[in-house]
Amino acid sequence: MVFLLSDEIIFPNPLLADKNGLLAVGGDLNIDRLLLAYSMGIFPWFNPSEDILWWASPYRPIYTPGKIHLSKSLKQTIRKHNFEIRVDTNFKEVINYCGSIARNGQEGTWISDEIINTYQILFDIGYLHTVEVYLENKLVGGLYGISLGKAFFGESMFHLMPNTSKIALFALSELLKNKGFHFIDSQVTNPHGLRMGAHEVTNVKFDRMVKEAMKYDDDIGKWDFNLGNLRELIK
Repeated sequence: MVFLLSDEIIFPNPLLADKNGLLAVGGDLNIDRLLLAYSMGIFPWFNPSEDILWWASPYRPIYTPGKIHLSKSLKQTIRKHNFEIRVDTNFKEVINYCGSIARNGQEGTWISDEIINTYQILFDIGYLHTVEVYLENKLVGGLYGISLGKAFFGESMFHLMPNTSKIALFALSELLKNKGFHFIDSQVTNPHGLRMGAHEVTNVKFDRMVKEAMKYDDDIGKWDFNLGNLRELIK
């Protein structure tokens, strides 16, 4: 069944979502509500003209940090170009580029001005992180997501050059491996993610994984990419 949220900052059990993963409708994008949602494995996804929809997918695609699959051609791209990885230096440009790209099966983009302003706050207080790929000092790809406990909830990515969103994901994976994170949540399954090493878990297993990850302190604040050159990481 689908629940109607009130002004009270509370969510139903995510395992009660309907067969499509829709759990609740309504509420607002209050920062405390968003952090509670992510801490329960729930995420917002809606068109700007709609009520806020909250989702908890029946099958969740996740990546294991440090186990992103790099194709032979992607490794060649990394070796060919002198990409630079930066973390948490350019939120506004990253989310604006992400907002220019529609999700599969959705017309337009869900990243409205309200979303940008709200997630700017999450970035400013240290819960949202960006991974940025630069070539010759120009931003060419990146992603952003929410960090809570030992879980990272990926939100969106973009590329202005082939494969650079994949490079951002690889860099994030290596960074999170170094930080001891348990998983990267990809929210919605797609062939691109599966090729990169994502695997689906049931909502029951995902719920257990989220609860375990939330036992750890939040890694709040600006992060740094201190793992060296990308070329060294793919050897």
